Amino acid sequence: MIWIIMIGFMIIGGIVSSRLKSKVKKYSQIPTVSGLSGKEIAEKMLSDNGILDVKVVSVPGKLTDHYNPMDKTINLSPDVYQGRHVTAAAIAAHECGHAVQHATAYQWLEMRSQMVPIVNFSNSMMGTVFIIGLIGGSFIGLGFSQLILLFIILQAIVTAFTLITLPVEFDASRRALIWLKSSNITNDEEVVFAEDALKWAASTYLVAALAAVTYLLYYIALRR
Repeated sequence: MIWIIMIGFMIIGGIVSSRLKSKVKKYSQIPTVSGLSGKEIAEKMLSDNGILDVKVVSVPGKLTDHYNPMDKTINLSPDVYQGRHVTAAAIAAHECGHAVQHATAYQWLEMRSQMVPIVNFSNSMMGTVFIIGLIGGSFIGLGFSQLILLFIILQAIVTAFTLITLPVEFDASRRALIWLKSSNITNDEEVVFAEDALKWAASTYLVAALAAVTYLLYYIALRR
């Protein structure tokens, strides 16, 4: 049963990811009226929000864009950092949305940041528990029911993290679109395109959250 669920979400995730890449490619062909690069857009949004201690840097890869609250950096992939198109504007503004969240102590971002260490630990432990389950846990004094309970606890932590991530990502996109509309960086049509691209980006997080919830419910049912 679990393999069917995993395969199902892998297929759904693949479809959403493919659709996102298609949208990113499509809107990368549409230049913005402002002609500003992703780097310049990010710097302007930060400045407009009174954020002066965050740096905008380029990182290798594609769709590797992220905000790092630890060192206060907006990390943009080369296509976004140098790009002067709708995709670059949407992604740069979205990542700046996270910086604004950080600067204003947005509660969901604060909660997610605090959970990162324990989530990383939980993910690594789940692999260990799975291996123990395969070879039998009796040698360390754990029965099947106890192993499943431990797995449920670890999965619950991961699930909570994926659910908390949803308002963080949706709010960052909301902030980005509001700013793009008011800053004259993009016209009305380009804002619609940017919103479409960010919608598909958010869908990847939604699929991950649904998958995590489904796995958790399955493990709970399995223990019962």
